[in-house]
Order: sequence, then C-alpha cells, then structure tokens
Amino acid sequence: MFGKILIANRGEIAVRILRACHDLGVPAVVAYSEADRETLAVRLADEAICIGPAEARRSYLNQPALVSAALVTGCDAVHPGYGFLSEDAGFAEVCAAHDLHFIGPRAEVLERFASKYAVRRMRAANRLPTVPGSRGIVTDLNDALAQAEEAGYPVLLKPSAGGGGRGMRLVRTAREMETSLPLARSEAQAAFGDDSIYFERWIEESRHVEVQVLIDQHGSGIHLGERDCSVQRRHQKIIEESPSPAMNDATRERLRDLAIRAVVAAGYESAGTLEFLLDGEGNFYFIEINCRIQVEHPVTEAITGVDLIREQVRLAAGEPMRLRQESIAFRGHAIEFRINAEDPNDNFAPQTGVINELNLPGGPGVRVDTHLYVGYEVPPFYDSLLAKLIVWGDTRDDALAVGRRALREFQIEGVLTNLAFHRGIVDNPAFLGARVSTNLLDRVGPAAFVGG
Repeated sequence: MFGKILIANRGEIAVRILRACHDLGVPAVVAYSEADRETLAVRLADEAICIGPAEARRSYLNQPALVSAALVTGCDAVHPGYGFLSEDAGFAEVCAAHDLHFIGPRAEVLERFASKYAVRRMRAANRLPTVPGSRGIVTDLNDALAQAEEAGYPVLLKPSAGGGGRGMRLVRTAREMETSLPLARSEAQAAFGDDSIYFERWIEESRHVEVQVLIDQHGSGIHLGERDCSVQRRHQKIIEESPSPAMNDATRERLRDLAIRAVVAAGYESAGTLEFLLDGEGNFYFIEINCRIQVEHPVTEAITGVDLIREQVRLAAGEPMRLRQESIAFRGHAIEFRINAEDPNDNFAPQTGVINELNLPGGPGVRVDTHLYVGYEVPPFYDSLLAKLIVWGDTRDDALAVGRRALREFQIEGVLTNLAFHRGIVDNPAFLGARVSTNLLDRVGPAAFVGG
C-alpha cells in the first residue's frame, strides 16, 4: 500500500477520495488552487498545498505543479479523481518517471484506450455490438458528408479524445454537417487538445446504460452491475440509477458478461466503465470506455456494498483482485441526483454565490457526497456540481419514496440550484414509468419537470 497520496482534484470527489484514504489508513495531501483555498477538502486534509491560480490550466491541469506538489510533500502516489488529468496518459507517464504511482490505469494502458474510435474498433473485435457509424476518423468535410450519406442521417459527431458531452453535436442533414463539423472540431481541440472527430448513427429515444468493472494488473476482473444514466441534458448526466429499469434479466446478464469478458481480453486494468446505448427493442450498442472513476460511482456502491475508491487504490498499488464475481451480491435499487449550481429555468445556466443556509437530508437510505458548508463561496471557474444525493430502497418505488423525502429536506440558500428540477422529475409520469430517453430534456425542455 502507498505511504501518502496526493489528491489532484477538487470539490466533492476530493472529499470522497480523502475519506477513502483515511479508511485505508493512508495520509493524504490535497492539492488546491487559489480559488479553492477554503474548500472542505482542504479543511479535512492531513496536509494541503497550493498549486496555482484559479484557472484550471494553471492549477489542476498544471502537470509540473502537481508533480512538484507530490514530491515536496513526500507522496508516492497521485489520485486524479475524475475530469482534469484523470485519463491523461502523458500525466500518468510523467508520474511514473518521478516514481509516483498514478491511481488509475498505467500510461501504456491509457494510451491504448485514449482514442474513443480505436476503442470502438477494439470492442467490435471482441464481439461487443457497436453503433453503426463512420469507418474511421473523418478527414475533412467531404469525407464526413460521404460517410454520413452512406451511414444515414441523423448522426452524432463525437471527439475521439474525450467525453463529458463536449464536442458532441447532433447532425440531421448535410447542410447541418457543413456548419457542425468545424464547430465540433473547434470544441474538441479546445477541450482535449485533439480535433479528431468520428460519428455514430443517432439512435432516437435511446437509453444510456453503463457497466462498472474492476480489473487488477494480473488479468483478473469483475463487473459490479450496470447503471442507467438516461436523464441527461446536452449529453451531460443529471440522474443515474441501478439497476436499469429498462432491461430484463436476460439482457442484463448478457450485457454484463460481454462487457467484462471484452475489457479483460483487451488488457484493461483499474476501475473503469463501459458505456452503451440501449434502443427501444432492447438491443445494446457499445460506445466507449471511461478509464477512471465515474461521478455516479456511489450508485454502484449502494447496491453492492463495495467501496470503489478503496478498491481502485488497492489495484493501483498492484494488489491482486480480492473480490470474486460470485461474492458480489446486488441488493435493492439506488438513485443518484446531481445537485448543481445552475438555473433550470434559464437553460441550466451556471450560478455562483455564497452558501448562507444548508440543510443536508438524512435518515435510512440516504447518502450525500458534497463539499458544501455554510459560508462556502461557489466559484465560477469549475464544474457546477455541488452535491450528489444518493438514495436506496428495496425496490425502485421504495428508492423514489426516499428520494422525495430527501429532496424535500435538502435546502441550499445563497445560490440557485437544480433542486426544483429534481423535486419535479420524481413525480413525472415519464420518469416514474421509466420511459425517459437521453434526448427527452433537450426535446421538451427542463421547465416541464420543474417542481416546488
């Protein structure tokens, strides 16, 4: 096990990793920007070190500053969390060059899985069904137009080097391709430093389902079930749940089995998530793998009892898989609500402000992951995620009942949030009947779901 870990991230995930480190008996150092000097992770850390100004590229994306911070504080490992440098093969390589363990896949593994399109081809070779799309990275507009005509519109443009909804654009006609391709390339270049674009045929009314895996450095791996992440806006998730209410047991078992066999065969390691689209007929299609811990990992923890962060740290330390597939018991139903600083009545526009009142829900079946406290100032520089409310029940209806109670209790004053949206959607007939799709919010607008 590691002697000391640098947490190279911020917000709720920094607090979450810090707690996992303490549970493992490992001291941790929180790296923070000048804007995050008073954050909860800094307050709770064994040590904290400033790595630069508020701007992410000069702090949380500043590789020399992070490596120096780790070395100065005597760390022998770095946990990147999610986002920022969590899937950056170059950063993992720099860490290794300075005898620092990157808590995630090794650099050569990240490099192998860096291109979303290359991964898509690799999965197809391992018999995972994939969405029809371009034959490769589109070279220019004429190539994109020719391939899209062959595949059939509509298509979804996707950056090969990243995810999180950035650089993705839905294209329904050749005329839209002419304007959307340059914009998608520009967004991809700005977000990931790589403007490579490929496309997949757009599946109307699809659901987003993903499988959580854990794989050690010795080729042993397990899956921990699937999560349904179909409530999205602009390709960004808002609500996640497990198990998926849209799948029958036979489809669920086939998906889980194919996912773990394919990813082990491809030589993956660490915690990871394989993402799929599910169509109206129950067919699933592989789209990509995320080589990091996911924002929504607590949903899986709630139904399995497995601490994914602790297991991820153990795997990075080279320990063999201590869990066995037959020992994983899936119990009940869990739902995660992402509480963001944004205004659902203004197209989810990001918000800032000082938290002057905070009441976190509690009671049976309720978990809150957050970095908030009264007096905390929500900065304008980063992602708008404030907290994650995770609820659990024996059945989906039970989990929804707990969710309604918890959302009523959850109070945040001083900054606008999307709590009203969540209070509305838990009583919406489409959500209650598990009839949502990834494009529902963008099609009907968030106002249709906003409650009191």
